[in-house]
Amino acid sequence: MSDNFSDLSVVIVTYKTDLNILEKCLSSIDPSIKVFIIENSSKFINENQILNNYKNVSIFCTGTNLGYAKGNNYGLKIINTNYALILNPDIVCESNYFKNIKDYLSNNIDFCIIGSQYLDNQIYKPAGFFNSNLNLNDAIKLKDYNLYEVDWVVGCSILLNLKKFKTSNIFDENFFLFFEEFDLCKKLKTNKEKVYSSSNLIVDHSGFKSSTLVKNEIDLIKLRNWHFMWSYFYYHKKNDGYFYALRNILSRLVRSFLKFVFFTIFFNNKKRVKYLYRLLGLYNSILGKESSFRIKN
Repeated sequence: MSDNFSDLSVVIVTYKTDLNILEKCLSSIDPSIKVFIIENSSKFINENQILNNYKNVSIFCTGTNLGYAKGNNYGLKIINTNYALILNPDIVCESNYFKNIKDYLSNNIDFCIIGSQYLDNQIYKPAGFFNSNLNLNDAIKLKDYNLYEVDWVVGCSILLNLKKFKTSNIFDENFFLFFEEFDLCKKLKTNKEKVYSSSNLIVDHSGFKSSTLVKNEIDLIKLRNWHFMWSYFYYHKKNDGYFYALRNILSRLVRSFLKFVFFTIFFNNKKRVKYLYRLLGLYNSILGKESSFRIKN
């Protein structure tokens, strides 16, 4: 297969990822494909073991935690192929994944992004439409390739046709966590570009296992909820305008405040922290501040 994949690179952004989780991901990738691990810190702890066991892997350390958007942009600047497969490290590709992806590389298919679908039904949808009344049953299908034209795909496993992009800064680096792929897909659809979801590209996604550094549950609650609300408001402000975003967020703001008060009164600390950090993330985003919140080691 090696000559078939000479124009494809895999980019995996890690942040002190558990070795066992990362090795499952790497073992599911065709060994003839070049893999670029972008470690969002100053040192990749298991470097020797990974490089000895996976000859197709190169490791680059960014020196600091750049997040998903900057980390992937960092990797896309390094590679020199026309196609890039972005994988989260907690992804395991199904056995026929790379046999199937070859069809999208070797045939003249007009696409910017092709997203994967999940091995099992999960809470989160792998693709969809900005119009919430539509679903995959409404998608236009390329029957020969099992591709469904959609508005957005999740960012855990996406194939990028880099020939369609004028810059390697593909993702908006203002995002640190959440909504990066939605923002990219929104831009592409506005420009009448093609975004597909493939039922031939199947992955098993563990979910929220890309990093094991944040082991404290309360810290994890803080990180997720702060950035979810920051990114939610920023995404709508960027794509729909500030006042639309403000109007759209108002009900979430009120609910978060009331729930924060409620769970404070009834001493439910996890829920109290959840809604407090939703409020803090939203507050910072409304004021136009950077997505700067991090968990200190």
